[in-house]
Amino acid sequence: MKPIQVGLMGMGTVGGGVFTVLERNQEEIQRRAGRGIHIAQIADLDIEKVKAIAGDKVKIVADARQIINNPDIEVVIELIGGYGIAKALVLEAIAAGKHVVTANKALIAVHGNEIFNAAREKGVIVAFEAAVAGGIPIIKALREGLTANRIEWIAGIINGTTNFILSEMREKGLDFADVLKEAQRLGYAEADPTFDIEGIDAAHKASIMSAIAFGIPVQFDKAHIEGITKLAAVDIRYAEQLGYRIKLLGITKRTKDGVELRVHPTLIPAKRLIASVEGAMNAVQVYADAVGTTLYYGKGAGAEPTASAVIADLVDVVRLQAVDPKQRVPYLAFQENRVKDTIVMSIEDITTSYYLRLHVVDVAGVLADITRILADKNISIDALLQKEALEGQNHTDLIILTHQTQEKHMLSAIKEIEALATVQGSVTKIRLEELS
Repeated sequence: MKPIQVGLMGMGTVGGGVFTVLERNQEEIQRRAGRGIHIAQIADLDIEKVKAIAGDKVKIVADARQIINNPDIEVVIELIGGYGIAKALVLEAIAAGKHVVTANKALIAVHGNEIFNAAREKGVIVAFEAAVAGGIPIIKALREGLTANRIEWIAGIINGTTNFILSEMREKGLDFADVLKEAQRLGYAEADPTFDIEGIDAAHKASIMSAIAFGIPVQFDKAHIEGITKLAAVDIRYAEQLGYRIKLLGITKRTKDGVELRVHPTLIPAKRLIASVEGAMNAVQVYADAVGTTLYYGKGAGAEPTASAVIADLVDVVRLQAVDPKQRVPYLAFQENRVKDTIVMSIEDITTSYYLRLHVVDVAGVLADITRILADKNISIDALLQKEALEGQNHTDLIILTHQTQEKHMLSAIKEIEALATVQGSVTKIRLEELS
């Protein structure tokens, strides 16, 4: 059978990985797919760079629309990234009746509902395994492997840059700004790392996983997002002393009041497997009723790990293109008419535990005042750590771990605590999840 003809839009790091892995493993891939997969055309503005990788084996163009307009191309791989031209090209490819494979988490998180609707109308496939956690097959696990389960929650380390930074802060006792510079020097962080360190990249991925887990529309705009820029090395050290580690987690939960969708620094018990994920690695923990807890671990970025997911999607397209569109696995795991517009909860309505760090004057009665405020808000204390004041100083750090409470009650308590004359500056608040 003639190989399926593929057009590749964007020959950056991942594009180069896709081309290389396809070339190297072509025989193995064909044995699995039942048909060869041939990149027939590549679109990239830097034609000389593409030639250095692909040589004369592929037609190279600067205009991606030449791929869309090529009647021989059956599948388009979009690796341009971003919301702008990538969205236009993907919709044009769908309108032209071509299947699409993308690694663009931002595009799927923000415009996924529109793209999926367009693909359904044309009967084509949009595959996006590489959009979440690089080479870890988490989309397939959620959509297919866990089909029998009622998924209750997902918690993921889904941004390698921030996990590298937090690992370095913990191991070396350095502050965020110092580690960020080192991460940029080593190539783990971009020159402009905003999407990573502010939690936006993780929120894109969490939004996609939430939609698939719970059968709701993709709703990135409703996610609560906090990054790691305000984390201090002292909090990482105190958390360690209390038996916890701090990770930037993407969390989504099913509750009686709706769905939680949030990204923020989180204390998790050091004994949990996910707490041991260090460096630039990713991990996603899923809790479902039948199977219990499952953990998916691996490289979340990079040329060949991401290429692994892109090519897996290509193989799925080869296998499924002749299948009646109504019989294919739904984009969001649930049948289109069974996707529910469930409310995504406000952060003030979520319930969790908390780590609080207060800088207090070391005088009698300060702890009694703080515990009274917490008690008035029905917030109970799980653990307390009071540091000795340094010689010659009359102030110290007070660390409190609370049991579960609603965020709005915690915010109200913090406001009253900060008003105490014995409390200096702002209270540091970090959410805590047991993940049990």
